[in-house]
Amino acid sequence: METPAELAAATLKIDLAALAANWRMIANKVMPAECGATIKADGYGCGAARVADALWQTGCRTFFVALPIEGRQVRDVLPDAVIYILDGLFSGQSDFYIAHDLRPCLISPEQVKEWAKASDGKHKSAVHVDTGINRLGLDATQAETLSSDAELVKRTGACLLMSHLASGDDETNPANKRQKEEFARLSTLFPALPASLANSPGVFLGSDFAHNVVRPGVALYGGNPLANKPNPMQHVVSLHAPVLQVREVGEGHGVGYGATWQADRPSRIAVAGVGYADGLHRSMSWPAAKDGPAMVWVADQPAPIVGRVSMDMITIDVTDVAPEKMSPGTMLELLGSNIGVDDWAGWAGTIPYEILTSLGRRYAKVYSS
Repeated sequence: METPAELAAATLKIDLAALAANWRMIANKVMPAECGATIKADGYGCGAARVADALWQTGCRTFFVALPIEGRQVRDVLPDAVIYILDGLFSGQSDFYIAHDLRPCLISPEQVKEWAKASDGKHKSAVHVDTGINRLGLDATQAETLSSDAELVKRTGACLLMSHLASGDDETNPANKRQKEEFARLSTLFPALPASLANSPGVFLGSDFAHNVVRPGVALYGGNPLANKPNPMQHVVSLHAPVLQVREVGEGHGVGYGATWQADRPSRIAVAGVGYADGLHRSMSWPAAKDGPAMVWVADQPAPIVGRVSMDMITIDVTDVAPEKMSPGTMLELLGSNIGVDDWAGWAGTIPYEILTSLGRRYAKVYSS
């Protein structure tokens, strides 16, 4: 059930126009390759149904999700889309995939055989080969064995060969070149299949990583696909929460669990009703935050989160904000034009992927386009 804004502690706004602009930028960059979209984990926390529809309206026709249930949810919105299931074929679930026209990314000889038997060439799939990340996919020997059985390949309805980069966000990492070369070698075993290697970071490694289809994910939602470089993507998510209370704290008094922050002067503390249950990682607490302190934006200036992030609350030092600008109901920018998901990731010591997919269910979601 959607949370009404008047009953929510914070409002999460998803800018579908920015999402569409990010997709168009990547699509133009990789032409003539096709630009798909990865919308797993409920569209990286942005709402898969709304994201899928917006991207379809923008021109995207191929979508990647992790789970078959996610595929069905997208199919309910987009009856004509191409939908791949990255986690492969769940054992005994071929009928589900067929009923909802979902294409498994086959990751093992067992899955290849099961799908070939169920599909008999009438329903499509992808063949996923591992080129160095050592997670999902056929290894080189298994891929070579499959390629030698043309009839089996035909019965799988294979229409895409794919692999996944391990270190694409670091353009200097030699693993990228090794994976590209190994993928090129394995591609020669399946010359009739279009190829897909690049995720969001891979898109920015160069045209020789694009192949026939790219699969951007986090970049679509405004996350920076490039390590230690300016973010080329538009912000998609913004998060605002009202102040619940402003209180005076005397010098030497502690704030929050464990009193990990103590006022070194008479201070004013604003309390907002969001916490680690809503995606503000506890590691963003004072003084644990990396690249910290973690900040919010209020009255056109930054203010630090002090004390520990708790389940439902954060406390902010607003001593330097003009008193007349701070009262219950004053809106705080937690994410937006001044604070991006990559800032949160830096403070939490994690990655923007985790930030986006951790944004809580208690927010009111508002979409703009």
